[in-house]
Amino acid sequence: MRRNRGPDRGRWVGRERHSGVGMGSERISRRGVLIGGAGVVVGAGTAGYAGRDEIRRWWWRASGRERPRTDGAVDHAGAEWAAASSANWRRASRPDDYAVDRVVIHVVQGSYGDALRVFRDPLHEAAAHYVVRKDGHVAQTVRELDVAFHSGNRAFNERSIGIEHEGYVDRPAGFTDAMYAASARLAADICARYGIPVDRTHLVAHSEVPGTDHTDPGPHWNWNRYLRLVKLAKEAREAKEAKEAAAS
Repeated sequence: MRRNRGPDRGRWVGRERHSGVGMGSERISRRGVLIGGAGVVVGAGTAGYAGRDEIRRWWWRASGRERPRTDGAVDHAGAEWAAASSANWRRASRPDDYAVDRVVIHVVQGSYGDALRVFRDPLHEAAAHYVVRKDGHVAQTVRELDVAFHSGNRAFNERSIGIEHEGYVDRPAGFTDAMYAASARLAADICARYGIPVDRTHLVAHSEVPGTDHTDPGPHWNWNRYLRLVKLAKEAREAKEAKEAAAS
């Protein structure tokens, strides 16, 4: 895959190409660990999003402000911090400069350890915000404030949060109950934080990102089950918050 120079930086930026830019070869291939293949291209209202977000981003950057951040802090309670290389993401102040309205579901095509290892590699040029292990353990590798290079589409990277899952697209037994449950709680947390509807328009497969050549999470990912679990987790979160508010 050809590395593309981003307009906002002088360094080479990987996995953040504009829609329609072709792909060639690269020194370190993410496909060795994170699967590629024939992708399904779907429209996602990118043009309208881009226009609204350009105004938002201009205003926020002109103000000179930035959201506060703490080294090693996580956005999802119980997640382990396992920092990705800074070459694999771009500093931002989301959602103030970029609105967040999508969650992208990935499968590693390898192990949890494989994902963390390549995300730490500055030559890899890609990382997702989270990695979910088969036993339900969650690692956060990029802050939600920041733009992770996970989808292969710059506009989608800017508007989304990526969740990787340990396993292989052709081995459904690896998609364990614990993994589904933990990922659903994580996705529900993200959706609640940014007001993202829990549906297949807003929770998308990596294979559905415009311009991608990836196939994950593949045909064995149970979307009906996953959306049901996300909705239940979101309802449980809202009920807990309402109870805490009533008690305060």
